[in-house]
Amino acid sequence: MDTMGMDKVCASADLAVADIPDGASLAVGGFGLSGIPDTLVRALHARGTGGLRVVSNNCGTDGHGLGVLLAAGRIARVTGSYVGENKEFARQYLSGELEVELVPQGTLAERLRAGGCGIPAFYTPAGVGTQVADGGLPLRYAPDGTVAVASPPKESREFGGRTHVLEHGITTDYALVRAWRGDRHGNLVFRKSAANFNPLAAMAGRITVAEVEELVEPGDLAPDAVHLPGVFVQRVVALTPAQAADKQIEKRTVRA
Repeated sequence: MDTMGMDKVCASADLAVADIPDGASLAVGGFGLSGIPDTLVRALHARGTGGLRVVSNNCGTDGHGLGVLLAAGRIARVTGSYVGENKEFARQYLSGELEVELVPQGTLAERLRAGGCGIPAFYTPAGVGTQVADGGLPLRYAPDGTVAVASPPKESREFGGRTHVLEHGITTDYALVRAWRGDRHGNLVFRKSAANFNPLAAMAGRITVAEVEELVEPGDLAPDAVHLPGVFVQRVVALTPAQAADKQIEKRTVRA
């Protein structure tokens, strides 16, 4: 079989993100700083792309991951689960500069997976009885600290005597993810906790770009070892050894 047409490797991270326009929606893998596609994010930052609508568990930290784009004012909206360690994220949200949709973590994971599987919506008990379901969560604050835009109430339905809330699947224009190993066809393997949201974000993107720490040839990955098949990946970027080794730690804890 001729496999030349299936080669998805891009020569550089810059080329891989070159067509991402201002205002695009992005699903981005990672959890904290584990498994973040830092090289692709920095390439997008270097291009000056802005007005981005990001779907990610969190928004990096100050100076790392999506925090780089956030600090430059390139992100307009975030759908995520955790503000946490990023002070600039919290500042922009509370000052009304950034729109934020907070989603329960498991619900966010399932919304990405559902979008990738072609499932438009699903019911879940998570969030019932809270503002997640009833509405009223601040999506955007006004400069004076009042709520400028609040989340609307969601449809609910009872199953087996228990109330569930309707959540919509998520699809995005692009997805940026990081994998441990990948081949030229886009088949990916994730390592340990760096798997986190990466496979789900990759499924949700209409065009998914994966940076891989080790690029291998088709056939080198055992089929049973593949975590994400290449059908979900359109572009692959091979990291340099230095880029692959550059992994930040949010909070370093060592024994006395």
